[in-house]
Amino acid sequence: MKGTLRTIGLILLGAALLAGMLGGCTTTPQTLTNFTVTDSYGRTITIADNQPQKIVSLAPSNTEILFALGLGEKVVGVTDYCNYPTEATTKPSVGAYDVPNIETIVAMDPDLILGTDAQSQEIYQQLENRGLTVVAIVPHNINEVLETITLIGQITGQDEAAADLVSSLQSRIDAITEKTSQLNAAQKPRTFYIIWNDPIWTTGATTFEDSLIEMAGGTNIAHSLNGYASISLEAVLDANPQVMIAGVGMGTGEDIPLQFIQTESRLAGTDARINGKIYSINMDIIARPGPRIVDALEELFGLIHPELSLVTSVV
Repeated sequence: MKGTLRTIGLILLGAALLAGMLGGCTTTPQTLTNFTVTDSYGRTITIADNQPQKIVSLAPSNTEILFALGLGEKVVGVTDYCNYPTEATTKPSVGAYDVPNIETIVAMDPDLILGTDAQSQEIYQQLENRGLTVVAIVPHNINEVLETITLIGQITGQDEAAADLVSSLQSRIDAITEKTSQLNAAQKPRTFYIIWNDPIWTTGATTFEDSLIEMAGGTNIAHSLNGYASISLEAVLDANPQVMIAGVGMGTGEDIPLQFIQTESRLAGTDARINGKIYSINMDIIARPGPRIVDALEELFGLIHPELSLVTSVV
């Protein structure tokens, strides 16, 4: 039981954070002057007049954004969970993103640290007490992800690269939502997204997964729940999902949730099982608020509405 709870905890922590397909974008760095920005916690942060040369990322999503903006060479520290792009895995680790090693970070002498809501206010304070600049990056939806990319571009002097990336991502988003916005309620399949099976955990309102399902033209059967929450099997059966999608690839659970929706006998009578609408999606892309969140949207769209899909699969 303890092992199961630990697995659930790891999966939910990764999902809440919530880890760039477009990595490698380059642009000519721009000259900065001293200026202030407001981070996701509403804190006013002063950015020095010289561009950050040594950056520590405390979240996989931040790491993906930095590499997507062509800043990989300036990244001097990442977390144990920063596994994309491949180049990120060669960077020195500062430990887990919820409890990074403060002394390791200090020894790196970074001039910019990009944090997230996984770190406590105490950790922020410890870093700032050592004279380090920490900016909180905590987007809550896909629009805020785009705003985050713009902010990081501003902080690092990569405004043009950020603008190009945001424009590209927005075009891909619009290509899908222009289609799904024309659908009526009856044309939006009842969709069940599962992240663990014992007990059953899913994603309700205020989660990335919930908003992505809606944007992709589905109806999340757990929308009435708040955040990452448990749901009874009876509630799932009552909703009779037409599409079931399992988040896979994170924590120690791997594809256990997928096996559950494929083989659980009590789900055999659901429309999704009867019609073979059982799928999986990598949680690294659907739960990380970085550039690949648009990959997740495209993949969900292809699964929920193959008849309308722009893409059949995402590598």
